[in-house]
Amino acid sequence: MNWKDLVENNNRFFWLLHTAGWFGFALVHYLGSLLHDSRDIFVIIIFLNAYAGWLFTVPLRYIYRRAWNLSPLKIAIVVILASYATGVLWQVVKNFNYWEIYKHGYRPDFWLLYTKSSVWAFYIILSWSGLYFGIKYYQMLQKERQNVLKANTVAHQAQLKMLRYQLNPHFLFNTLNAISTLILVKENDLANGMVTKLSEFLRYSLDKDPMKRVTLQSEIQALTLYLDIEKVRFEERLQVHFNIDEECQQALVPSMILQPLAENAIKHAIAVQEQGGSITVSVSRFGNDLLIELADDGPGAEIKDGNLFRECGVGLVNSRERLQALYRDNFSLVVSNNQPSGVKVNIRIPYELGQ
Repeated sequence: MNWKDLVENNNRFFWLLHTAGWFGFALVHYLGSLLHDSRDIFVIIIFLNAYAGWLFTVPLRYIYRRAWNLSPLKIAIVVILASYATGVLWQVVKNFNYWEIYKHGYRPDFWLLYTKSSVWAFYIILSWSGLYFGIKYYQMLQKERQNVLKANTVAHQAQLKMLRYQLNPHFLFNTLNAISTLILVKENDLANGMVTKLSEFLRYSLDKDPMKRVTLQSEIQALTLYLDIEKVRFEERLQVHFNIDEECQQALVPSMILQPLAENAIKHAIAVQEQGGSITVSVSRFGNDLLIELADDGPGAEIKDGNLFRECGVGLVNSRERLQALYRDNFSLVVSNNQPSGVKVNIRIPYELGQ
């Protein structure tokens, strides 16, 4: 919303409340007049008085705008003086209406009697002023709250994008080295296929909005591209198994959440064993939760400070921070030893279906 629209909305809101307030004032006094058995013509006086109050309080809005940035003491002085002057003027009109219409042209002996009951009118105008400032301060607080929320949202999005694009350069370097090696040994078909898969994987990783989640099916396809690239490097030393429940295919997950976990497993389980190893990805649903497990059969992880320690880079740390940013406390990421050997990473996130 631009500045012009905001001003227009504020003006519309003021006139709506201003008119509704004075109409309510007239209605309350009309209902009160029924208890005193007043003549029907008194209804005209009530609505004339309300209309006069409606007119006389409009200038107060512009006076208070000018005084808005003054000190609280000066604002209080302006409000009291402006409310009293408006109240006296309004009471003079009210008395004139009553004497001219209801009393058939009655005139008081002394002109100051026109200001009779001005204190009561002053209280009414002071109440109007209090409501004006109260509503304006409430709008200001709401605007500040929206600004804070907007700032937090921007920071939150920036954090997610930063985490999302922390790709491990070792993967790219290793892949390019593997392609270079294939070219040197005249394995041009394999090199070409690897370049194609690398370009598809990078396109996927860069095209997906970090603020949006993707279906598990799409995420598994991206993971398969990544693992196919790694299979060119490790050949038969890398085995991959998928156990995906059919009902979970359209479940929403953060984009590129599995790739760092798989890269972590390849680095610490597959690459360090001469015979290689296997990676198993399992996804199932339990109630309102989506359960994701990525396990390897490598040598396992050492225990440091009572916890499994394997990651020195951004893999697991990145994944945990991204899940924290997306789901707050409604998630879990647990790293534990696999049986009979290796490490497994279990993730629990809310089960939500894509459109």
